[in-house]
This record gives sequence, structure tokens and C-alpha cells, in this order.
Amino acid sequence: MVKHIETPKSRHDELRAGVIGLGMIGGGVAVSLSKNNRIPNVYDVFPEAADKLKGVPKPLASPAEVAKVSDVVMVAVVNAEQARQVIYGENGLFDGADHPLTIVLLSTISHGDVLDLAQRCAKRGIGFLDCGVTRGDKAAEQGLVAILGGDQDTVNSAMPVLNDWAKEVVHCGPIGAGMAAKIARNLITFGTWSIVAEAEAIATAAGINLKKLVDIIEGADPQGETLLTLLKIKIAGTPKEIIQQQIQRYMEKDLSAAGELASELALNLPLRDVAEARMRFTLGLE
Repeated sequence: MVKHIETPKSRHDELRAGVIGLGMIGGGVAVSLSKNNRIPNVYDVFPEAADKLKGVPKPLASPAEVAKVSDVVMVAVVNAEQARQVIYGENGLFDGADHPLTIVLLSTISHGDVLDLAQRCAKRGIGFLDCGVTRGDKAAEQGLVAILGGDQDTVNSAMPVLNDWAKEVVHCGPIGAGMAAKIARNLITFGTWSIVAEAEAIATAAGINLKKLVDIIEGADPQGETLLTLLKIKIAGTPKEIIQQQIQRYMEKDLSAAGELASELALNLPLRDVAEARMRFTLGLE
């Protein structure tokens, strides 16, 4: 990875920001930057996308034009193909990079595509950070968590801009680490939704009002801390013997009860079956 020249502290507030893609996340990032008096240079394939974004100026003609007047450019497009077009396609960021530039990719794409884009940027002497983000609905309120992958020098040089649109910046490791962490986080989200659907099926079949189920869950665990309890136990280095004695037996009992109730209600709950079959793997006992 190219060692990006760190911007002197005296120029930190002078770093120019760019944003490519003004959807919910990119538009929110642009608004947050504007609120912090770092007016971004922006581009979107639909110029009218900036019309309702408070404090965001009229889009420039191309990504290349954004690169010419920016030091750190956030790319918030939908997929890898769009990212490639914006970065090194015709009139892309590469075409306007005639000075030290860092590209911060906010799009969730494959790990392999991230590595490819980083390598292309390195060959051009352009800094690159993969930056998964979460809580896109809070982007315009500086409510995003930025999940970074990249070398420390590049992170340091971009940090003043990142801090102006993210409420928290977490540097996970080298290139690709940010995207891997974001993918892992999303797996928790959507995997949880799948098992919640099975819980919904049991509750509905048993005649339980779903609003009451939500009230029970939120009342017992308002911050959702239970979701990460096991991970925290593992991080703490809890001996496997304790996990086996104090957690496994409850997990066995409760999953068995869910299986019995599913049978009584004639329900097929494949994720419950997987959870029971892979219990020792889940608990880190294998």
C-alpha cells in the first residue's frame, strides 16, 4: 500500500472533501460535512439529487472534477461495477487525481473487489480506505459508524474529514478489514432476522400477539445486549468448562423446548434445528 503523505496538522482543517453518490448514505455524509463547515464537492448521476440536501452545493460535472478539487473523496455508490466506473472509468477519480488524494469507499462490495480497487489505487499513488458504514438512516445527523480498513498513515491523513461525518471511526486493520467487519456485522443482522422469523412463527401459531412479544423482548433487554453476550464471554477468555457447565445445558434445554413446541404446532423451524445441531460449534467447544 502506498504510504500517503500525512497532511500537516496546520492544514487539517483545510482538507477538501468530496462525495460521489448522493443517496441516503452519501447524501447524509455530504449534509454532515456541510454542518461541520467542510462543504463537500459532490457528484451524482442525477444532478437534482442535491436539491433537497441542506448545505450541499450543486453537483460537479464528473467524478474527475470532484477529484481535482478534493483531498479526501467518499464513494457511496451501490455496487462494485459502479465503484469501478467512478474510480477508474472515463472521467473517473483517477483522471482528476493530479495531487495527493485519498479515496474512501463506503459501498458494501465483495472483499475481493475491495482488494482489487486498493491495488489499482496503489499503482496510481492514490490512498485507499475501505470503509463499511452502519446506521445509514442516521447519516445526515453525523450518526454513522465508520468501519475502516487501510494502513495507518492513510487513516491518519483522512481522519479530520472522517470525523466530520462519522460519530465513531473504528480502524479494524489493513485493507479489506473494514469490509470484512461490515460483512460480519450484516451477517449478524440478517441471520438474526431469520431466527426472529421462526420465533414469530411459533408465537403466531401459539396465539401470541406479536406486539406483546416485542414488549417482552424490549422490556427484558432494551439495548439488545443479549445478542453479543456469548461473543463477549469468548473475548473475556471464559474457560470452556464454565461455558459447558453454565451455558450449554440451558441452551440444550431451551432449544429442545422450542423443538417440542414446533412439533406440537406442526411447524418446520430449520434454523432451530441447525442451532441445536451446531451447538458446540456456536459455544466454541469443538
